[in-house]
Order: sequence, then C-alpha cells, then structure tokens
Amino acid sequence: MTETLIWTAVGLVVLVAIGLYLSWTAGRLDRLHTRIDAARAALDAQLLRRASVTQELATSGVLDPAASIVLYEAAHAARQSPQDHREVAESELSTALRAVFGESAQVEAVKEIPGGQEAASELAAAVRRVPMARRFHNDAVRAARALRRHRTVRWFRLAGHAPFPLAFEMDDEPPVALADRPGS
Repeated sequence: MTETLIWTAVGLVVLVAIGLYLSWTAGRLDRLHTRIDAARAALDAQLLRRASVTQELATSGVLDPAASIVLYEAAHAARQSPQDHREVAESELSTALRAVFGESAQVEAVKEIPGGQEAASELAAAVRRVPMARRFHNDAVRAARALRRHRTVRWFRLAGHAPFPLAFEMDDEPPVALADRPGS
C-alpha cells in the first residue's frame, strides 16, 4: 500500500510540475504577443509621423514643384495604403525621401526659410525613429516565433488562436543628409 502511495505522490508532483511549466510558457507567449502589439502600435505611430511631416513639408512651398509632388504622393500612398500593401508603400516613401533629400543642399534650402529649421529637425527625427521602431517590432516577432516553434507549444497548442506573428519588412534607410544630423 505504501509503495502505491509513493508512486501516486510522485505522479502528482510530476503532473503539477508539468502544469506549472505549461502555464509559465503560455504566460510568456502571451507577454510576447502583447509586446508585439505594443511594438506594432509604436511602429505605426512612427510611420504615420514620418508621412505626416513629409506631407507638411511637401505642401509648404519650400521645395521645387517636382520634389513636392513626389514626396506628397509617396506620403499620401503610405498613409492610405491597405495593411497588406503597407510595407511597399512605406519603402516607396523611403525611396522618395532619399531622392529628394539625398544631398545636404536640399536640407539647407529647407532650413533657410522661416520655420524650416523646425521642419528639417522634425523630419530628421522622424526618419531616424522609423528604423528603431521597426527593429523593436521585428525583435519581438523573432522572439515569439522562436518560442512558438518549440514542440511543447505546438503539441499543447499554447498559442491558442493567436495569428502567427509577421515581421514588418521595408526599406527604411534614411537619406544621408537627414540621418547624419546630431541634435536635429
């Protein structure tokens, strides 16, 4: 009778340990998904800020008409694009920004007008923050994907009905004239 009681107690301890491990892993996965949601919201805010500042600058009359049209259309497309085409539209905005602000002469021309210093500083800050926000988001996605690939998570379906996290891949290389501006 005692041997049966010992094996029952050992079995219960093992079951409790497995239950605790599964609960801890599910909680960790839930925290990673929450971190992805927060990082995605921050990325969306930075992308929206970059597009808004670009549109303001394009409609300010500071730039030549061709540059204004290129920037405005790229920023408008980035703001209005559906979620499944957003990466392409944001990459096109990055390309347009590099084309217009590829040389520091254009940035200096913007800074010479009234309010241009603030506009150039705001745009420089916006184009520098987008890669950081994208990196934070993609790091969270990478961590969640790694955890979701574990057998334990798959076998016990610890991810529930949460969609598989997707990285946000875009061209976020800032224009040289705006990226290398400390204190802007």
